[in-house]
Amino acid sequence: MSKNKLGERTICTHTGAVDDPVFNGAVSPVYMSTSYNFLDQDPKRYPRYFNTPNQEFLGKKVAALEEAEAGMLFSSGMAAISAVMLTLLKSGDHAVIQNDIYGGTRNFIEAHFNSYGIAYTFTKDLSANSFEACVQDNTKLIYLESPSNPLLKLVDLFAVAKLAKSKQITTAIDNTFATPIVQKPITLGVDIVIHSATKYFGGHSDISAGAVAASKDIMGKIWNLAKDFGGNLSDQTVWLLERSMKTLAIRVRAQQKNAKKIARFLEKHPAVKKVYYPGLVSHEQHQLAKIQMKGFGAMLSFELSKEYDTVLFLKSLQLIKPSMSLAGVESTMILPALTSHALLSESDRLAQGISSQLIRFSLGIESKKDLIHDIERAIDCSNQK
Repeated sequence: MSKNKLGERTICTHTGAVDDPVFNGAVSPVYMSTSYNFLDQDPKRYPRYFNTPNQEFLGKKVAALEEAEAGMLFSSGMAAISAVMLTLLKSGDHAVIQNDIYGGTRNFIEAHFNSYGIAYTFTKDLSANSFEACVQDNTKLIYLESPSNPLLKLVDLFAVAKLAKSKQITTAIDNTFATPIVQKPITLGVDIVIHSATKYFGGHSDISAGAVAASKDIMGKIWNLAKDFGGNLSDQTVWLLERSMKTLAIRVRAQQKNAKKIARFLEKHPAVKKVYYPGLVSHEQHQLAKIQMKGFGAMLSFELSKEYDTVLFLKSLQLIKPSMSLAGVESTMILPALTSHALLSESDRLAQGISSQLIRFSLGIESKKDLIHDIERAIDCSNQK
């Protein structure tokens, strides 16, 4: 690290704070105004233009964490994803889409791309060769998600970014699971980074938001579309998100520490058929994770053996919450087949390796021993033998 480059915890704490020149408060003031003076002002500020003081400055924090030139905040992760895709793609264009992605993203593509005249191809697998095989003359976007939701599969980001640049194709990645604390895709050659800021950026299960970071040129194009579609984040929520992001680095590291320990515990448990976590040596892409990630993240998934009732397992938990969403300081579990990937057909889910026995586990900051005790008790209660 250079002497002038701020550390991640310093960026989380200080970068993107709004100055308070009148009272010199320790935290950013919140600007609730929806109306600003326009005379001799450039740029003119308006909430839908994504440039109120709180919006503008928090975008700088996101950009700094991702080592990008610029950043923007949105009202949700899907608002961010759809804005990026509809900026880069028009009628007659083609996109290469990673097969193993968040169900909401896949549903957006399958439900709406045809009406826009946009063609798309899902990759056969996550190898660079598979991405290359899908590229067509009119391909304008390669869309990635690594680690993937919910099977924690990895893409060789450097290899795919190199492929895309050789063909002048823009790359975008959903970096929600990793966070910039664990992975910085732009440093590996990816053009655009997207986050569901509802997750780790918010970190307390009480904020809905999205974020995008990229070059100033790309962000200008995204802004030009987003200002007309809406999707801006309210300033009160922006302020809450800034407050939450101050602890992003310390939260993610604590959660990641728990994930590695719990993954090892589950891998040894006789009731568990398989564990999906890049930090395990048994993960088929463990070596790739060591190269392109700084740590292995705080998400994992596991499959219970068939004799265990997964719904009863979740209902038997007392500490861990069977809850939608992820990445809060409290540990949560879901059944992807009933939640994040419920919009997919059963055949599509099974093709992606998502069975009814699969459980996605978002690790919080609780004590490891308490989490293990809760899991063991729930496993005992869900045994159907």
